[in-house]
Amino acid sequence: MDGIIELDNVSFAAQDRVIIQNFSYKFEEGKTTALVGASGSGKSTVLKLSAGLLVPGEGRVSYRGKDIFLMDRKETLDFRREASVVFQDAALWANQNIFQILELPLRIHFPQMSRNDRTSRVREVLGEVGYKRDMFIRPDQLSMGEQKLIAFARALMCRPTLMFLDECTESVDDSAAQRLINIVLSHQKKHDTIIFVSHDFRMIKNLADYILMVKAGEFFRLFTREQIAKDENLAEYLEKGIAL
Repeated sequence: MDGIIELDNVSFAAQDRVIIQNFSYKFEEGKTTALVGASGSGKSTVLKLSAGLLVPGEGRVSYRGKDIFLMDRKETLDFRREASVVFQDAALWANQNIFQILELPLRIHFPQMSRNDRTSRVREVLGEVGYKRDMFIRPDQLSMGEQKLIAFARALMCRPTLMFLDECTESVDDSAAQRLINIVLSHQKKHDTIIFVSHDFRMIKNLADYILMVKAGEFFRLFTREQIAKDENLAEYLEKGIAL
């Protein structure tokens, strides 16, 4: 299958510290790829670079062959409508309520949509992720687990076909985590592209077609689901590397 997101010799530094160095990888369209590695290895930075949220100091990040940072306004809007991000810390706007947070992507990408249709879509997605509280309260009234549900809901609003998930099940209870995993599985069945960061080895081995290990900011090793399933020693090595 063709690549959808490609990092070509990408490097990134912050506060005079090199975080990612000479990183190259082409993410296959329609596949699920897990970014794994020890804490501080740079995997979340790779995710954000791939999503066009960080500008590389060197190298190129492209979407369907086009440099993300050279796209025109229409191309950028098309990309942002197709792609969605769930941040590790939820990253919800503190000065807006849940409804406003979830409605905004619809207002941006579907300006012709009526208020009633936007409200219906918000209610639909909140039900999908299992959020049952008032949608007119602000994020500071929610637990971190509830905030993660809202962050996931926001990522689903425009029916994305490309998803970037950073520890999307962290801080949520087991039943909510399974619900979110089931949503990811439903996107897999539609052959959407999913790139995720996780420390949960069960999630990694059950969802990922490819497991890309990042070590000290560099591409270290690539595994497939089949390799992990067949080789217990390899699975144990990978699980230990994630837990560091």
